[in-house]
Amino acid sequence: MDIPSWFVNPRARDWRTRPLGQDAAAFHRALPGYAPTRLVELPQLAAELEVGRVFVKEESSRFGLPAFKFLGASFAVARELARRWGVEGVPGLESLRERAATEPPVELIAATDGNHGRAVAHAAALIGLPARIFFPASISSAAKTAIAAEGATAIELDKPYDEVVDAAVAAAAEAGDRGLLVQDSARPGYESVPAAIVEGYTTLLAEAFEQMAEAGAEPPGMIAVPVGVGSLAETIVRAVRSRGDETAVLSVEPSSAPSVIAALAAGEPVAVPTGETIMKGLNCGTVAANAWPALRDGLDLAVVVDDAAALEAMRDLQALGVDAGPCGAASLAGARAVLAEPVRRMLTGIGMSRSVLLLSTEGRAANPLPGS
Repeated sequence: MDIPSWFVNPRARDWRTRPLGQDAAAFHRALPGYAPTRLVELPQLAAELEVGRVFVKEESSRFGLPAFKFLGASFAVARELARRWGVEGVPGLESLRERAATEPPVELIAATDGNHGRAVAHAAALIGLPARIFFPASISSAAKTAIAAEGATAIELDKPYDEVVDAAVAAAAEAGDRGLLVQDSARPGYESVPAAIVEGYTTLLAEAFEQMAEAGAEPPGMIAVPVGVGSLAETIVRAVRSRGDETAVLSVEPSSAPSVIAALAAGEPVAVPTGETIMKGLNCGTVAANAWPALRDGLDLAVVVDDAAALEAMRDLQALGVDAGPCGAASLAGARAVLAEPVRRMLTGIGMSRSVLLLSTEGRAANPLPGS
């Protein structure tokens, strides 16, 4: 099929959905080492993009990890373990540790293209549980080392990401009650964990909106979010649409793995072949089934960017004092691809007085490039 490089849904801002739960922020704030990540205002980019203000949410140090993924993984693990153990609500870390020491052992199992697997392994180590993390051979050596350093059993497969996910699913099925699959892609009969991961990400946006308000900014005219399987984008779309804000949501994907744009063009999720990219955390060939309905109905804009654009954006952000890896910098590359092109900009409805929020989802340490 022909996959476009750009997609717009003019009806997205009319779509409404129920609010996501409010438990995640309270859970995260009670964890040792919690602190909001930085929100950085960059007037230089506002001048370049011809908008009122530009803010970057810098997820380069979240609970000691160089990406945002721990927000979803930790909340999902806590909620799912509580359900298994018959505990009300979402217990804190100390309660989880105490219960894990007395319950039959549970191994956390996940597939990853880098950051998610390390986050799951980190959650397991904090609680005192074993973890088994599957990943494709194509992820960076730094990511492989980081997963193993968390104490997880690291399993490298010379397969595309979607097939690595299949291997993790099979391993969890074989483990039965001794295993807990922690994946952000829903399948028939596997919905509660992906839903909890999406809810866990709400902490990021709650922080950003609070920080923007403290800076005297109104809700953004556009939020740019890097997309792999689409779970963070689902969080952003559902949060914005439940508030009724006139905010455009832009998804940004690598040209080597345009699963969301392919689905939007086809009207349903489709598998796309993936290739090599420096945006390794976004190199996913199929949009998550749980994310798809919200993206189909509530996502305003979608664009693909190539490695050169992501690398330029990463270096520009670095020069402005923002620690962004290739995936995180994709948000700036996507905003440039939309706002610098007159027809695309007109279709977005983004006025020159509105602000833009760029979600930089990882720091350079999450995916170091040679010579960077």
